Amino acid sequence: MAQYLLIESRDPFESNVSNSTTLAAGLAKEGNEVTYFLVQNGVLPARRSSKSAELTQLSRSGVRVRADDFSLRQRGIPAAALADGVSAASLDSIVDALASGHRAIWF
Repeated sequence: MAQYLLIESRDPFESNVSNSTTLAAGLAKEGNEVTYFLVQNGVLPARRSSKSAELTQLSRSGVRVRADDFSLRQRGIPAAALADGVSAASLDSIVDALASGHRAIWF
C-alpha cells in the first residue's frame, strides 16, 4: 500500500478538476492511503454547496479531504461552513506527509 498526497489548487468553477478527484478515488479503491489537499482557489468547493458534494463523496470513499486553513481564511470560509468530510488543516501537514514519504501530485 502506497501513500499519496494529491494537492488541488485550481478553482473548480473555472477549471475541470474531476480528473484529480477521479484519480484520488481510484487510488483509494486500490487500497492506497490517499489525502486530497485543497489549497489556494482549490478550497472554494470546500464550503457546503452543490460543488462540495463531490468532496463529500470522495471522503466517503476513504480519501482524507483537507483544506488549507490559511486559504480558507483568505477567502472568508469559516471551518464551521465546510462540507461533510472536509476538514481544515495547515500547510505543515503537507510538509509532514512529504517528509514521511508520501508520493505527491500537484494539480
